[in-house]
Amino acid sequence: MIPFDFDYYMPSLLPEAVMLYRKLIHQGKRPAIYSGGTEIITMGRLNIEKPGAVIDIKAIPECNIMEFQEEQLVLGSALTLTTIEEANLFPLLTKTASQIADHTARNKITLGGNICGKIYYREAVLPFLLAETTAALAGPHGYRTVPLNQIFNKQLQMHEGEFLYQMITPKKFLSAPHQTVKKRRQWKTGYPLATIAMLVDNQKIRAAFSGVCPFPFRLLEIEYELNKRNVPAEERIENAIKKLPRPILDDTEGSSDYRIFVLKNTLLDMVGKLEGKGG
Repeated sequence: MIPFDFDYYMPSLLPEAVMLYRKLIHQGKRPAIYSGGTEIITMGRLNIEKPGAVIDIKAIPECNIMEFQEEQLVLGSALTLTTIEEANLFPLLTKTASQIADHTARNKITLGGNICGKIYYREAVLPFLLAETTAALAGPHGYRTVPLNQIFNKQLQMHEGEFLYQMITPKKFLSAPHQTVKKRRQWKTGYPLATIAMLVDNQKIRAAFSGVCPFPFRLLEIEYELNKRNVPAEERIENAIKKLPRPILDDTEGSSDYRIFVLKNTLLDMVGKLEGKGG
C-alpha cells in the first residue's frame, strides 16, 4: 500500500502522455512516469518520493514493442525484464537483466523503470552502453532519437517532461562475443559489489560497470588499458583500475577496498575468457 494519495492516468498514445505531463506540471501535481511501479511504491513507502500524479505508459503501443525493424532491435521501455529475458533477442541484455532482483520483481520491473530509476545501480543500461544503442525520447518539444552514450552521464540526461519510450540497438551487436558477471557479498539476489558487462567489437573489448561507483558507467580510458594486448593481463587490469571514476562505493554491501579486490579478480577472469574466444 502507498501511504499517500495521487491522481492516476493511463494514456494510450504518446502525444497524450506528453500533453498530460505538461498539463499536470502546470497544475503543480509533480507527475511521475510509471511503467512498472516498483520504485514508485518503494520510494513512496519510504517517504522519499510523493508524486501528485502518476502517468502509466504501459498501454502505449510504442512502449511495448519488441521487434526487429530493418537492421535494428527495438525494445519498448514498458517491457518487463522477464519478458525481455524470455524472448532472449539480445543475449547480453538477457544475462544482465536475469541477475537483477528476483524473478517475482523482474515480472514488474520494466526496462525504462530500471534505466531511468533513482536507485543508482540501473544495471539494465550496461549492455546498451556497449552496443551503440539509440534512446528514443518523447517530450513537450517533440520526439528525438539520440545515441545513448551521448546522453547517459551517470544517469539518462533528459529535458524536463521527457521520458524514454524505446531503446534501439543495431542488430550486429546482438550476437557479438560477450560476458556479464554480477558479484555479491552473499545471497543470490541483492545489490551488487560489482556488475560488469563486456562485449567484443572488431577484436576490441568494451566494458561497462555498475555497483562500483554510485552510478553506472562506461569509460573509453578503461577500455584502452584493457585492450593493450602487448601488456600482461594483470598489468592491464591494474592500469584500468586506476582509471575508475570516483567515488568508489563504501557501504553495507562492501568496502571500497573490497570492491576493488573483487573487481580486479573478476576483470582478470572475464578478459581471459573473452580473449580465449578470439575476442
